[in-house]
Amino acid sequence: MNVVILGCGRLGAKLAQMLDSEGDAVTVIDPNSESFARLGPRFRGRTMVGVGIDEDVLRRAGIEQADAFVALSDGDNTNIMASQVAKIIFKVPKAISQIKDPIREDTYHLLGLETICPTTLGAEVMKEVLLRPN
Repeated sequence: MNVVILGCGRLGAKLAQMLDSEGDAVTVIDPNSESFARLGPRFRGRTMVGVGIDEDVLRRAGIEQADAFVALSDGDNTNIMASQVAKIIFKVPKAISQIKDPIREDTYHLLGLETICPTTLGAEVMKEVLLRPN
């Protein structure tokens, strides 16, 4: 699988490492080159300094050949915009956005966007653990 990931924070780096170790082709885009240190020395994928909503940056990252695009930047708006560009302009078959604000997540689903909300997932897991018998 050929995957382009926007954002090399903790989650983006971990996902990139996991996919890379499984043999997938991975390109990570981040505006801060220092973020790529999180990938570690075993990462064999590509890294690109740039803004993930810039069509030229996405082209250089190989978006036109990508099977999937994952937006994991710090900003919900950036993630949504980048995923829309990947899905609508470049016809990437799978585009996923991290959305930290659960209130906005339903709106994005109505727009046909696939989102993951770590706030909602984290709250659900915490509730399960709280309700577990000792």
